[in-house]
Amino acid sequence: MSRFYGYTGKILRISLSDESLNVENLTVEDARNYLGGRGFNAHRLYKEVKAGIDPLEQENKLMFATGPLVGTMFPTASRFNVSAKSPHTGIFGDSNAGGHFAPEMKFAGYDQIIIEGKSENPIYISVKDDEIEFRDAEQITGSTVFDADAYIKKDLADARTQTVICGPAAENGVKYGALFANQVRAASRTGMGTVMASKNVKALALRGTGAVEVAEPDRFRDLVLQLEQEIREHEQYQGRRLMGTTRILMMANAAGFLPTRNYLSGVYEHAAEVSGEKLAEKYNVKSRGCFACTIPCSRVYSVKNGPFKGLHGEGPEYESLGSFSSRIGNPDIELALKGNDLCNQLGLDILTVAGCIGWAMELYEAGELTKEETGGLELNWGNKEAFLTLIQQISDREGFGDILADGSVEAARKLGKGMDRTVQVKGMDLIMADPRGLKGFGLGYAVSSRGGDHLRSEPFIELSDDPELGRQMFGVPEATLRREEKGKGKLINYFEDWCAVIDALEPCKNIMQNMMLLPFEKAATVMEITTGLKLTPKEVREAGSRIINIERMFGIREGITRQDDDLPKRFKETPLTEGDSSDVVVNIEFMLDEYYTERGWDIATGHPTPETLRRLDLGFAVADLP
Repeated sequence: MSRFYGYTGKILRISLSDESLNVENLTVEDARNYLGGRGFNAHRLYKEVKAGIDPLEQENKLMFATGPLVGTMFPTASRFNVSAKSPHTGIFGDSNAGGHFAPEMKFAGYDQIIIEGKSENPIYISVKDDEIEFRDAEQITGSTVFDADAYIKKDLADARTQTVICGPAAENGVKYGALFANQVRAASRTGMGTVMASKNVKALALRGTGAVEVAEPDRFRDLVLQLEQEIREHEQYQGRRLMGTTRILMMANAAGFLPTRNYLSGVYEHAAEVSGEKLAEKYNVKSRGCFACTIPCSRVYSVKNGPFKGLHGEGPEYESLGSFSSRIGNPDIELALKGNDLCNQLGLDILTVAGCIGWAMELYEAGELTKEETGGLELNWGNKEAFLTLIQQISDREGFGDILADGSVEAARKLGKGMDRTVQVKGMDLIMADPRGLKGFGLGYAVSSRGGDHLRSEPFIELSDDPELGRQMFGVPEATLRREEKGKGKLINYFEDWCAVIDALEPCKNIMQNMMLLPFEKAATVMEITTGLKLTPKEVREAGSRIINIERMFGIREGITRQDDDLPKRFKETPLTEGDSSDVVVNIEFMLDEYYTERGWDIATGHPTPETLRRLDLGFAVADLP
């Protein structure tokens, strides 16, 4: 291959300690083996960040990477991954976001940007093609995400500059501080904003004048037109355009797996009042999309009356809307919108904020947490004043918020109680789907490389409850029945590999995976047309599996074993009592046995076997097995 197509072929390494820069070449071997984005970061993080380091010390590295489809007109190709060792969980940290930051990174000429060391003074980094500057950030230290974005664009005299910014929460050392691109495109999980802040960096600002070339322009154009037609004709198109992911809330409630009052129930009596339908009917004023988007699913909302009159912003997504309504027992949709906006401004991961507040409210309601311990806050379900006060306190690390600023697990340790009420895996609070009603999702939470999370697998096909689909795809009818456990190891192996491929190529997972538009076979074709690299569908899937295994090895070096691939006790012992997900619990051990067998991992330890690592060209990691 004489030249790169799709990729820029360059990696920018920024050393903060001595303000040195180095541009390295991407190798064809890495492009074939790891594809891009999440894969590039996972590989380099494993190779360059040693086990046992403190995530907030300068030995940690912060890596941004995007994929070969980004910067082209491939539908929805707009995303990037940002990775480091997580200060929140102490294991593999990684998050993904869309918007316009990733394509600008490609236009500036880079597939990956690695930030290492620590700056002596507060700075933001400006990258304009091959011109890189370390600019003073003293004036925006402590500022909100929105204010910092406005300042940087004015300082650079370029309104089209694309930024990714950490907020005051990260600067104050909140362990789950997020990064925000385009103000509200959140790479929010695992504390990547906190890592950036620990390096004395407020933001990374990008501007590029280049372009991305594809290997076969005519075939690429035809493929793009075909995909755009498939998207517009898809049965989910209208619902996604109107409500985005918030359309899920009423469906989850009807199916009985909508987390309510910290997962004590799966049905919320006020669901219709805080639904995506209510948001669309009363508050949405326009749609907004990411770069190259054919189905702009983000929405701009405006509150015209009441105590939050004048509030406007973008979103929220289902996870945010549900987190700040049913999860904390709040029936006021406008309060949920206010909480969403406040977290975006302060730079906080909403799922963890909601997990911490929901945990504290459950303790308070059970009489296990007193008003004296909360600093005078009455943490009854849905308490408006306490909710908004706690968000600000968490960001400022003040009052009871300081207890919650390291996550629910650390809060339970600090208080010496409530650990059995935390709803998390490997230290990361779960998403808005109760695994008692979605067994495959539950297995995905348990084995996720970054902790309790659905986006590492997102086995949406389970929602079909169609046994014939399970039989066709996996030879096991139960694999696609959401209340069953048999076949889930096959299901999660397949969907983990698929998600890793999508995250490496960097289109939108909600569209290309959830609408089943980019399976392994088509991904192989797309790679050839875009990059000129010829991979079989089997090789594409193996690249996904390689990413899964190298992330697993990162966790194993930090001490992760089978015992950590677990779910909270309530999901294993206490069935829900109402709705269509009632009367079942999760047998996680049964599903883990099947998963490890399918994955080629040791059943007793949960570690990849040497044979599996060597088969995936990861022989260099064998020495790190315990």
